[in-house]
Amino acid sequence: MTALNRVPSLMVRAGTASALTLAAVSGSIVAPGFSQEAEAVTPATKALRIAASKKGSPYQWGATGPNRFDCSGLTLYSFKKAGKKLPRTAAQQYNKTRHLPARNRKAGDLVFFHSGSYIYHVGIYAGKGRIWHSPKTGDVVKLERIWTRSVWYGRVR
Repeated sequence: MTALNRVPSLMVRAGTASALTLAAVSGSIVAPGFSQEAEAVTPATKALRIAASKKGSPYQWGATGPNRFDCSGLTLYSFKKAGKKLPRTAAQQYNKTRHLPARNRKAGDLVFFHSGSYIYHVGIYAGKGRIWHSPKTGDVVKLERIWTRSVWYGRVR
């Protein structure tokens, strides 16, 4: 009996929620918001999911996880867990990415906030003008709208 033939009987025994888990693991899930031609899972999309999973983690200057983060610590941690190596600071991370115009940005790209040539913040682009980031002391990892036009985009190679 193949795994696909076993799924219906497993679904009966396991219940609906577990059946959805089984379907997701087998790669055959159809759910609202997901197309049949779903985007391939790339290190960038994995990093985005990892950053989102850290929602509510407190900001701490110099922290690189797993429970506290500064801005570049969150991007470093997320991409490391996704199998990509990044340097420590936002400016160093910018220098290691492939720079691209806003019109070519995709979910999972890095968003670098700058004042002139000085890069002071980084987050992971989540789509629709939003980023996952660890903002500042007293705040937590969260999804937030990009609040300025003074940003550059970079794709982790």
